[in-house]
Amino acid sequence: MSLKEEGIIIILSSPSGAGKTTISKILASKKNYKISVSHTTRKPRPNEVNGKDYHFVDQENFKSLIDKEEFLEHAKVFNNYYGTTKTSVIEELEKGKNVIFDIDWQGTEQIKKKKLKYRLITFFILPPSKKVLFERLSNRDMKDKLIVEERMREFKKDILHWGNYNYVVINDDLEKCYTEISILIESEINNQKTNYDIKKIEKHINQLII
Repeated sequence: MSLKEEGIIIILSSPSGAGKTTISKILASKKNYKISVSHTTRKPRPNEVNGKDYHFVDQENFKSLIDKEEFLEHAKVFNNYYGTTKTSVIEELEKGKNVIFDIDWQGTEQIKKKKLKYRLITFFILPPSKKVLFERLSNRDMKDKLIVEERMREFKKDILHWGNYNYVVINDDLEKCYTEISILIESEINNQKTNYDIKKIEKHINQLII
């Protein structure tokens, strides 16, 4: 009797507002992947549910989890803490479930450094333009102009980390972006060649950092 194959870790990162959370949810729904639910100290947005979107905790509880070394990764982003606990993720991977991480570049680097035994595929998601990103951030629940401007400044720093990911994709259409990521995941799993165009990505990056 053969042992069940272990699951794969799939990381989606992006600058704030580029769409990693939405695409993570589409992948989980259509592919039956498990989303790793992070802990955070930020306040819930109006449509968010505790335990489903995030585990919302205060700073004292979060720092207690850090002290107990409960996190696979954690980071401070926009004055709030975010982190992924070990136990639930590893349980799913051992069952053969592919687990999606919706985390930033800091968390990605921490997980890579841990050199876990599970296969890892990383994606960095970009907006089609800075103008579109600004509109997305402004139309979200962020009516505060200063918050939007802060995220746009952070975007310039975040984008510099694109080269540390296996793949970079442009989210100019949700369905198209999902399909591209899905195909790349399947190609990786099956060790197949892809038509991934790094020159196209480099050209797009240069347009974004102007």
